Amino acid sequence: MNLVAWMIIGCEIAFWVVIIWGLATRYIFKKQRLSFFILALTPVVDFFLLIVTSVDLYRGAKATYAHSIAAVYIGISIAFGKSMIHWADERFQYYVMKNAEKPRKRYGKEYAKHYFKSWIQHLVAYAIGVTLLAAMMYIVPNGKTSVLQNVVEFWTIIVGIDLLLSLSNFVWPKKEKESGYTR
Repeated sequence: MNLVAWMIIGCEIAFWVVIIWGLATRYIFKKQRLSFFILALTPVVDFFLLIVTSVDLYRGAKATYAHSIAAVYIGISIAFGKSMIHWADERFQYYVMKNAEKPRKRYGKEYAKHYFKSWIQHLVAYAIGVTLLAAMMYIVPNGKTSVLQNVVEFWTIIVGIDLLLSLSNFVWPKKEKESGYTR
C-alpha cells in the first residue's frame, strides 16, 4: 500500500478518535466548550489528508485509486460529518452514558424523507469529491489520470442508483417488522 492509502486509514481512525474524545469530554468531563473545540477538529483531519494527497500528486506520483478514495473520503466526511457526529452523539448518550432514550428506527414516510435527505448529502459529497478529483486531474500531467476519471464515472452511477433507492422508499415505504411474539 502506498502512503496515501495509509493516510486514509489513519485519517478515518483519527476522525472517530476525535469524535469519541469530543463526546467523552462533553458528557464524562462536562466540558462543553472544550468538547465543541475538539469536535471542530474533524475538518482538520480532512484538510490534512487533502494536503498529503495533493503534495503526493504534485511531486509526480501517478494517480491511483488511493488518491481517488481520498477525494471521495473528503467529500463524504464534509457532507456527512455533522450528521455522523449527531449519530455518534445519540449512541454515546444511550450506550455509554445510559441517560437517553434508545435511538429510534424510522419507518414509512419518515424513513423515506430521512433517506432522501441522506441522498442530498450524498449529492453534496459527490460535488465536493468530483471537484477534488477534477483538481487532481489538473495537477497531474496528462496520461496519469485515467483512474481518477474511472472513479468519477463509477461514483456518478452510484449516485444515480442511490437516487432510485431513495425515491423507491416513497413508493414502497419501509415497514416495521413484526416481532412474531404473541401473547
